[in-house]
Amino acid sequence: METQELKKIASQVRRDIVRMVSAVSSGHPGGSLGCADFLTVMYFDKMNHCPSPFSMDGKNEDLFFLSNGHISPVFYSVLARAGYFPVADLNGFRKLGSKLQGHPSTDKNLPGVRMASGSLGQGLSVAIGAAETKKLNGDKSIVYCLHGDGELQEGQIWEAAIYAAAKKIDNVIATIDYNGRQIDGDLEDVMSLGNLSQKWHAFGWDVLEMDGHDMDDLKSTLDKAKSMTGNGKPIVIIMKTEMGQGVDYMMGTHKWHGSAPNAEQLESALNQLEETLGDY
Repeated sequence: METQELKKIASQVRRDIVRMVSAVSSGHPGGSLGCADFLTVMYFDKMNHCPSPFSMDGKNEDLFFLSNGHISPVFYSVLARAGYFPVADLNGFRKLGSKLQGHPSTDKNLPGVRMASGSLGQGLSVAIGAAETKKLNGDKSIVYCLHGDGELQEGQIWEAAIYAAAKKIDNVIATIDYNGRQIDGDLEDVMSLGNLSQKWHAFGWDVLEMDGHDMDDLKSTLDKAKSMTGNGKPIVIIMKTEMGQGVDYMMGTHKWHGSAPNAEQLESALNQLEETLGDY
């Protein structure tokens, strides 16, 4: 897909995000806005996937696992816009009995969701298991996963990283949303990760870096990562983003990690984001 078309989709996704969280006065807009470009490129340009009919086993499809499940608004918007379920279903976000729970849930049978996520640190293990299954079955598809940078403070991430390198799980591509902020403040103040690139190298992974808000860089880096699969090493991409990207008053701070805009703030946000595909 052309870059300009991807930008239009991402703008609409950002509108969906702020409207969803504002409507129920809860949710996580900051990281969702920061990952809108990435997930748009993934689902509309890079992944080989089948929205309908949706299959949980995903045979002969690329799979995506959202590990930092609190950014469900961006995940739900992209899934809906990509055809997994009606866009109008976004009206059910975080409502009692809805399939669109605050954190993705598999017991609701929402198309596009293959793991429950909310407890941080688990997604890499799930992705590696899925990737190993594909290798055993002779399925050449790729398994992708997304993680928050604060999530890397969880020990299970590094256990999984050791395993993937030791077992040469070379059909998995993990991306780290490196925005430098988490719920309690700046990453450096809460618990610094040090030199993240060197850490992943030391754990036996191939490491790439990209700008999470540059569509062309996203496209070219993901292409490069795909070309590196099958070479005996897992791949991780450190993606630099800005929490709250696209909404000026949400950027440059951690305060919108899990806070919803009120009606006045929503209006301000929508005035900054172009409506391109039609609001739900």
